[in-house]
Amino acid sequence: MIIVSGWLAVDPEVRNTYLRSCVSVVEQARSSSGCLDFAVSADLVDAGRINVYERWESEEALDAFRSSGPDDEQTSMIRDAEVLRYQISGSGPP
Repeated sequence: MIIVSGWLAVDPEVRNTYLRSCVSVVEQARSSSGCLDFAVSADLVDAGRINVYERWESEEALDAFRSSGPDDEQTSMIRDAEVLRYQISGSGPP
């Protein structure tokens, strides 16, 4: 299993615009083969932060979806980012 998680920093006044531009990407990801979960959401504390969380069955499923990144308009809104990919060997209840 692969987990992609992290955050994006945008100017607070464009956060809602950025999130609206992600709706079709989230819908597309969630309907993609091998996608277990996909979320892009506003942070509850920081008005300029967007949280990213993805869970995929495999590297192959992620790579098949990931053939394109944010479009130029989205990229221009991102001021900073830290998003990392984790390979998970097992999971279970907390």
